[in-house]
Amino acid sequence: MNEQRPWLKNYPSGVPANINTEDYPTLLSMVEEAFNKYASKPAFSCMGKELTFSEVDKLSRDFGAYLHSRGLEPGDRIALMMPNLLQYPIALFGAMRAGLTVVNTNPLYTPREMLHQFNDSGAKAIVIAENFASNLQKILPDTQIKTIITTSIGEMLGFPKGNIVNFVVRNIKKMVPKYDIPNTVNFKEAVSQGRKFSLKSFNATADDTIFLQYTGGTTGVAKGAMLTNSNMVGNMLQMKAWMSPYMQDGKEVALCALPLYHIFALTVNCFGIMAIGGMNILVTNARDIPSVIKAIKSYPTSVISGVNTLFNALMNHPDFKTIDFSSLKVTVAGGMALQRPVAEKWQQLTGCFLAEGFGMTESSPVVTANPFDSRLGQIGTIGLPLPSTDVRIVDEQGQVMGVGQIGEIQVKGPQVMKGYYNRPDATAETIVNGWLCTGDIGLMEESGFFRIVDRKKDMILVSGFNVYPNEIEEVVAGHPKVLEAAAIGINDAKSGEVVKLFVVKKDNSLTEKEVIDYCRANMTGYKVPKVVEFRKELPKTNVGKILRRALREENATTA
Repeated sequence: MNEQRPWLKNYPSGVPANINTEDYPTLLSMVEEAFNKYASKPAFSCMGKELTFSEVDKLSRDFGAYLHSRGLEPGDRIALMMPNLLQYPIALFGAMRAGLTVVNTNPLYTPREMLHQFNDSGAKAIVIAENFASNLQKILPDTQIKTIITTSIGEMLGFPKGNIVNFVVRNIKKMVPKYDIPNTVNFKEAVSQGRKFSLKSFNATADDTIFLQYTGGTTGVAKGAMLTNSNMVGNMLQMKAWMSPYMQDGKEVALCALPLYHIFALTVNCFGIMAIGGMNILVTNARDIPSVIKAIKSYPTSVISGVNTLFNALMNHPDFKTIDFSSLKVTVAGGMALQRPVAEKWQQLTGCFLAEGFGMTESSPVVTANPFDSRLGQIGTIGLPLPSTDVRIVDEQGQVMGVGQIGEIQVKGPQVMKGYYNRPDATAETIVNGWLCTGDIGLMEESGFFRIVDRKKDMILVSGFNVYPNEIEEVVAGHPKVLEAAAIGINDAKSGEVVKLFVVKKDNSLTEKEVIDYCRANMTGYKVPKVVEFRKELPKTNVGKILRRALREENATTA
């Protein structure tokens, strides 16, 4: 076992090599265990309003009964389209209790993207924040959606706060475009009506698809990853085992700034923290850095999860230094590459190791993680494979490569999806002999720690040399006058491609010459950007992941 899994020798004490997914037949059984075990403890907080595990238990049971009363059957699809609000976990667990398959939908989707996802998934119902209902109205006749539940930002916050929040959102900030959709019901009314009904029983199996989790679409048309009970239970138990040496049952408070509809926050925060009886502080808009800082200050926060751009933005805000980090135990980074300067500065300012992990929508998502202890973790790596997970590096012919050799990362474990919904060809390309082909280029070190070099599709080829944007961006991020950077390849008659760098300044005095000179001092010649373009901001996904694809497309249009 240890020869095949050299990483086991560096596992934190107390973390097992394997987990048993048969301990729980379904993800719902894990959730209901948490409801019973931690009934009186707070489960979620948003804008100062708390819900206990018991309250979420009751509200979600009523919501699930309402869905059944509307004729929805186990296996039907329901789309959830809202930011982080107390309504989200109630709707999520209610849908699970009704046996529905959840289709998490990014609220920032355009009508075209919504139409694709709703029709591809066959969604019959939706819970949608009113802010986005005007977009739904545009495409609704072309979908199968018949049950429409709308909600407002302040709906679950109580009186008078909820009324004030809704007044500001609707009338001052003008964030709710007019819409006219007949036969809708608001969220609280749905829950209230559900009290009149009982949940119907249904048979559930480990192989049932409980989430159709659409890939971000950053590499093309979004596909629905079929995540089963077994996948989600597996990843939950893997993470619970990984967290156990560092966290106490019923005592943790986690900042949830990333949206719960994203697989990272869904699994790590919504389910992972719940499974140990912790409370999630929901941040409705993570781009509003003052609101994130306010949320951290509102409770003795012990766990923070996020992406590189969030940690960077927090540390560059003047109020960051006013936060008391004495209760912080664990900080986890994922979703995109964690840059060394950001990780080092975070540890210096907070005293807490910033542990990078790696995962994909297709793996529920977590594959590897650093130990949360700075004495065991390694900055610059994505950590060690979780229990019951195998990871290997292969060349373009699929041959397994040795220690230190660069190739594609492949993954096998209980968390690997069943496949892409209605896309057998794409599934066959992505899962080969049980191994998930990640499309990420990396290597395994002697210690068993893995390191990502870059995305296969983002690699730049300069005169036959492979250049990885992650490396360039990490180097440039070390410049004291740089806030953010992104590198892409652009066509060049002489060398095939050259590096173009997009930079957001931290200091307005920064010049192109300074950037290029800094790169020359820290990188070999062919990696040095030939073009530097300064931007006020970089295009990002809703979780803050920089969209190199958008920069490439924009550059191709203007070239």
